[in-house]
Amino acid sequence: MPKQQCKLFPPPPRDTLAFEKAAGLNGYSAITGIDEAGRGPLAGPVTAAAVILPVGLMLTGVDDSKKLTPEKREALYSLIMNHAISVGVASVPPAEIDRINILQATRLAMLTAVEQLSPTPDLLLIDGISTIESPLPQRTIKKGDSLSLSIAAASIIAKVTRDRYMIEMDSVYPGYGFSRHKGYGSTVHLEAIKRLGPCPIHRLTFAGVKEWLPPLV
Repeated sequence: MPKQQCKLFPPPPRDTLAFEKAAGLNGYSAITGIDEAGRGPLAGPVTAAAVILPVGLMLTGVDDSKKLTPEKREALYSLIMNHAISVGVASVPPAEIDRINILQATRLAMLTAVEQLSPTPDLLLIDGISTIESPLPQRTIKKGDSLSLSIAAASIIAKVTRDRYMIEMDSVYPGYGFSRHKGYGSTVHLEAIKRLGPCPIHRLTFAGVKEWLPPLV
């Protein structure tokens, strides 16, 4: 007698407000999601965003920015900016990244973004595993941009802001294809660096760039 097949049910939808709800139950109200864009590229700044959303607000479609198309990110950027209580955005340029390293530059961008917020946050939800130099209560969340609506909103703001800048830089420094790859180490980008040498927005300490610096005289 053939075995009866089990019906496969989809998993229940994830509650991307779970962290915010738990924080609210513990008395927090100005809960801030924080994320960055641009840790890995060979060129351009690292950009961070901090977002305070109204308590309980659900923004349909807001998710980890890496899962969204550019068109969807742009639409959600406007949605977030229209509904957020406060948004802070900050970038750290390539020269500073080279000076202090990408981890410290990312933490600095996050801190600067938080300092722009009004009202002052009472809890920071940070994507990843690194805290920032702030006295405010903090919680780091691995893959937070997929688990927390506030962090996902910050990831979209940071990504769109940085992408817009890199598109502008494509006309300032033509030949590298910044509007296509946004500074990441694609084959086209690596070949352009080899052919043209690094430009002023390249990260000179990064592999793929430093090999093509002119020799010191």
